[in-house]
Amino acid sequence: MKKYSFKIFFLGTIVTLLTMTSCLNDLNTTPKDKDIVLASDLFNDPAAYKQVLAKLYAGLAISGQQGPAGLPDISGIDEGFSQYLRQYWLAQEVTTDEAVIGWADGSLPDYHEQDWNSNNEFVRALYNRIMYQITSCNAFLRETTDDKLSARGVTGQLLTDVHEYRNEARFLRALSYYHAVDLFGSFPFVTEADEVGYFFPPQKSRTELFNFVENELLDIEGSMPAPKSNEYARADQAAVWTLLAKMYLNAEVYTGTARYSDCITYANKVINAGYTLEPAYKNLFLADNNTAGGVIFPIAFDGLHTQSYGGTTFLIHAEVGGSMDPADFGINGGWGGNRTTKNLVNLFGADVSATDIATANTAIGPASNWGVVGSATPNGWDGPDLTLYETGTTDVYQGYVNLADGEIKFRPDNTWGSDFGDNGSNISVTAGIYKVTINTADQTYTLEKDDRAMFYTDGQNLEIESVPTFTDGYAITKFKNVDKNGVAGSDTSGNFTDTDFPLFRLADVYLMYAEAVLRGGGGDEATALSYVNQLRARANAVPVSSINLDLILNERGRELYWEGTRRTDLVRYGRFTDGNYVWPWKGGVAEGTSTPSFRNILPIPSTDLNANPNLTQNPGY
Repeated sequence: MKKYSFKIFFLGTIVTLLTMTSCLNDLNTTPKDKDIVLASDLFNDPAAYKQVLAKLYAGLAISGQQGPAGLPDISGIDEGFSQYLRQYWLAQEVTTDEAVIGWADGSLPDYHEQDWNSNNEFVRALYNRIMYQITSCNAFLRETTDDKLSARGVTGQLLTDVHEYRNEARFLRALSYYHAVDLFGSFPFVTEADEVGYFFPPQKSRTELFNFVENELLDIEGSMPAPKSNEYARADQAAVWTLLAKMYLNAEVYTGTARYSDCITYANKVINAGYTLEPAYKNLFLADNNTAGGVIFPIAFDGLHTQSYGGTTFLIHAEVGGSMDPADFGINGGWGGNRTTKNLVNLFGADVSATDIATANTAIGPASNWGVVGSATPNGWDGPDLTLYETGTTDVYQGYVNLADGEIKFRPDNTWGSDFGDNGSNISVTAGIYKVTINTADQTYTLEKDDRAMFYTDGQNLEIESVPTFTDGYAITKFKNVDKNGVAGSDTSGNFTDTDFPLFRLADVYLMYAEAVLRGGGGDEATALSYVNQLRARANAVPVSSINLDLILNERGRELYWEGTRRTDLVRYGRFTDGNYVWPWKGGVAEGTSTPSFRNILPIPSTDLNANPNLTQNPGY
């Protein structure tokens, strides 16, 4: 389905880049496996430099060295669980109000209950995956110094290319160190400058790691390819700027010093780089989303060439269960795992006032004599009706209306006789704010809620009485392995997906800008409001007349749910732990309860703590 000029898989030749604990062993020992070659031999092939760079990118997408299973990068956990994005997603989403997972594998339930400890194998797998990715990047950087390139006779265009590859490797390493800063706070610190051999890496504080990531990104910023000029799924300047904006938005959490003005500076760099919003929100999460607008840096997947049981293969299979049809999602079956809580569902009815609705309706055009009547309206079947407005197209009227659970029809002049609904019958609706469009000539209509509210409710309960029961909690239909025409991905078995994961995208940057403005970073509030309303307009949601920090957090939930941002957002807002914001089964209680604030970061795994005497456990664990 997708054609990549830059292959993100690297099989057949494997570099000895592997380390699994902070005690780093010599990478230059003689391999016993004939399929493993030493770095000193590998780089005699000029093509190897780009192949190994591809492996670094693939470190975010695949879980091992030979496909979906059989030769994992890290040990101590089932390979399907070990993939980078899957582990990152679990920590960022299942710990929050946006996701519950019904599986009881090992210590997985601890995430949503927020009662994990340093022996949790999922915390350990996430930590090891981050460490593995950093070590892989270090190994590449160690083998591409000017001295080693000169000794191998690397000159001309290849030398220029390798220098660019080094910058991308530094970006990927910075990305993983950023994840370490955000998730673990302090972390073992190793770079290519450390000698290969057996030693105990020092532990750097959160502020020290923040400073390292910032300095790395600022150092490579000017040398990266211009925005949108690199091959698909490779980092460029805009990816660097977006990561810097994320760092600065959260700097007060990480270092105690606010950097909101810097967040605005780098958000503006991205916004001014020529990106545009994808017109249809749903297209950002389909199998051909490599063509979607507004994606700055994706983790790329291909159902034939980047097969793993993580990534979007996990996201799409695990979101399908109950009465959902797997064929609608381009897969061969659902795993019945992930759903959401009522907190996310309820976000889609929040933040819109009667004044906002009135203002949005006035912007459509003059009031018409047609309106909406029914038990779902405030005035019931006796009216007066909710007014619809002239669109400028003959016989077509439109309006935003706030409805309750019930039934409606359309009629003129608050009278019966010319009314219509579903072939004469009433139209059943659930509560929410709708954009209504009717054509009185052919008696057709559309009812549109916020397009981003991608919930499957048939047979699903809003309330979660039992986390393991898939039908408790609304299911999510956001990610699919079909293209815009409904055609399934390239893997005809339906096992593995083509859908890329949009790690950085323009909508996130818009919302970062808006939040930084409201937090005192400068910028322009009118511009921030326009960015929020651009996102709402795309989603057919009612424009808002003003913004505040609560609205921005809610808008991030509506726009970015299940995209790996929620835990970080809730921590920044002071709502991840404690009791000022709860959701179903937070703290292991059905109605949710307070949790201790030390859980704003994860523990250093006990395995690494025992292996490296330089490490100190995070407070509270």
